Amino acid sequence: MNLIENIIAMKEQELKYFLGNDKLDEITSDEKTKQKVILSMLKHIGSPDSELRDNLIYQTFCQFILESKLDNDLLIEILDICISDQFLFKGIGEKNTDSVFTRSFTSLLIALILYQDNRDDFLSRAKILEVKDKLISYVHLEKDVRGYVREKGWAHSVAHAADAFDELVKNKKMKQSNYPEIVKAILGKIYQSESVYIHDEEERMIIPIVQMADNGLEKIRKVCLLLSTINFLRNFCNSLPRTNNFLPLIHSYLSLTPSSYFLSKIPTLPSLHPVVLHAIKEIY
Repeated sequence: MNLIENIIAMKEQELKYFLGNDKLDEITSDEKTKQKVILSMLKHIGSPDSELRDNLIYQTFCQFILESKLDNDLLIEILDICISDQFLFKGIGEKNTDSVFTRSFTSLLIALILYQDNRDDFLSRAKILEVKDKLISYVHLEKDVRGYVREKGWAHSVAHAADAFDELVKNKKMKQSNYPEIVKAILGKIYQSESVYIHDEEERMIIPIVQMADNGLEKIRKVCLLLSTINFLRNFCNSLPRTNNFLPLIHSYLSLTPSSYFLSKIPTLPSLHPVVLHAIKEIY
C-alpha cells in the first residue's frame, strides 16, 4: 500500500467535520475509509487549527495506535512518511511560521509509533537507528522553539521531540553506545542561545536523559553520565561571552536544577535519587 499515491486526501474542513462526527469503529471497519482518513490526518497534521490538530488528528492517531487498530506494515509506512523531508523536516530552519506545527506533531506521531514498537516489537534495529539519526538531525536544525502560540495553540517542538527520544531510548534495540550522541543533541537544544523556555520544556527534555541513566547502568556509570553532563554545562556556560544571548542560556542552565530535583523524587527511578541530588550540589 502507498498512502501518498493511491488515495485522495480530504480537505481540512471536510476532515474536521468527519473526525468530529465519526466513531473509531466506524472509521476502521472499512479499509478504504481508514486509509483515506489516515492520509488526510497526515496531510493536515500541522494545521494551524488547534482543534483539528490537537483534539481531532492527534487524539485519533492515539486511539488508532494505542488500541492496535493499525497493522504493523501500515505503521512502518507511516513512520517512513514521518521521517521524510515533507514532514519532520518541512520548513526546517524557519522561525515563527506555521510549518513548526507539522514538524512538532510529526514528532509526537513518531513517539506513538515507537511506543507501539516497544509493546509489539515490529520495527527492525536498522529502522530504529534510522529514526535516531533523523531525530538527532532534526533537533540540531530546529530553530522554532516556541511553546504556546497565540490563537494557534501549542507548538512545543522541543518538548515533542523529547517525547520521541524518551520512547526511543526505552527501545530494546537501542544500545547504550548510542546514548552519548542523544544526550549531546538534547543538551544542545536545551542550551540554545536564542530564546528562553517558559513552558517547562526543560522538564520534558531531561526525561529521556534520566531514562538513559536508569536503563540498567551500573551506579558508577550513572554518576559518570550525570556528572559529565554537569561539567559540560558548567564549562559551556563559562566559555560564553557575556552578550545579550548569555541570559537565556543561564536561565536554561539554572532551570535544569529544579527539573532534576523533581525527577529525583519519582518513585519509579529510586536508583537515581542520590545521583541527581549529588549533581544538584555540584551545580550550587
